[in-house]
Amino acid sequence: MSERQDLGALVEGADGISVLRGGGGRRDWNGIHYKTGLSSKNVKAKALSINVATIPPGGVAYAHIHVDFEVMLYILEGEVRHEYGDGCKQAVDNSAGDFIFIEPGVPHEVFNLSDTEPVVAFVARSTADEWDKIIPYDRTAAGP
Repeated sequence: MSERQDLGALVEGADGISVLRGGGGRRDWNGIHYKTGLSSKNVKAKALSINVATIPPGGVAYAHIHVDFEVMLYILEGEVRHEYGDGCKQAVDNSAGDFIFIEPGVPHEVFNLSDTEPVVAFVARSTADEWDKIIPYDRTAAGP
């Protein structure tokens, strides 16, 4: 069974409106736990994907770059730091209630600032394939 079939098993509808009730199961990528949302892996999306990400207490999503797609986040719970730019030398801290926009090609590493509470964020991407266009970034080399 393909990943699309597995992730699509709980999706209702297909005649113009698809629904994933209560979100899907947990999937992990780069130190982040994702509640399965909607993407080309389970609906007919062509240019958009959404899900909910959780960074566990003390967790890190290691340095990476989104290739040719935008990301918008809404922080639901917790406090997070993005270290970004060439060598990830710039930093911005955000907390619950903040919206974040990450431009394509910007290197960044993401840190949960708490050792006791998770960070939970709603994540929207301008790509339907979720993580397929993400590459690691070596922040010590200051280049991809």
